[in-house]
Amino acid sequence: MIGNVLHPRLVENKDWATALFIFSFVLIAASKSMFENRFNEFSRLIISDKYIKIYKDSGQMMSWFTVFLFIVQLVSFSFFIHLLLNSFGYVLKTDWLTFIQIFTFLTVYILSKYLIEKIIATAFDIEEIAEQFNLQKVSYRTFIGVFLLPINCFLFYSESISQKFILVFVAIVLLINLFTYLVSLKNYQHLLLGKLFYFILYLCALEIAPYYFMYYWFTKN
Repeated sequence: MIGNVLHPRLVENKDWATALFIFSFVLIAASKSMFENRFNEFSRLIISDKYIKIYKDSGQMMSWFTVFLFIVQLVSFSFFIHLLLNSFGYVLKTDWLTFIQIFTFLTVYILSKYLIEKIIATAFDIEEIAEQFNLQKVSYRTFIGVFLLPINCFLFYSESISQKFILVFVAIVLLINLFTYLVSLKNYQHLLLGKLFYFILYLCALEIAPYYFMYYWFTKN
């Protein structure tokens, strides 16, 4: 008599990711609908700095347009980090608890870093430079986050994506990020010359050191 061996069927739950992707695209659609002219300028940010020149007021940091796309940015970068860790075998891409941990860490890190930047900028008496530099940096970072969202969708729902393929996108994101820093420095070079020493300390303390320590911690653990 032949016995039947039953194996449990493992079904990966991807509903949470689908809901987050839909929510993010809804926020992008709402931003385009409510702030059409601003969104159109924002979409050309990589080829034109007109958006930066128009919306350079520090009050723009708290507008609904910025808030909507900041949420999209957090979701997008959290997914990208989640998928990167999955490609190295550290986490499962369907593990929503890990995603929440990454999302929470990223949110706390960005907001804490922003507050510390304001404190240090006040201490170094470079508030004007730091505020404009940070606003431009946030704009470019948000653009990268929106750009990554459809790529995250593709990577998440694809069954077999090579590690090299994801690393290529990591390299592209890093290069774009480096490019935006150089553009920001070029745009505000006339402000930097007078307080160059303090601005270099500002960059080392808040733009280089945190990433170095995260890299050191990740490679050691």
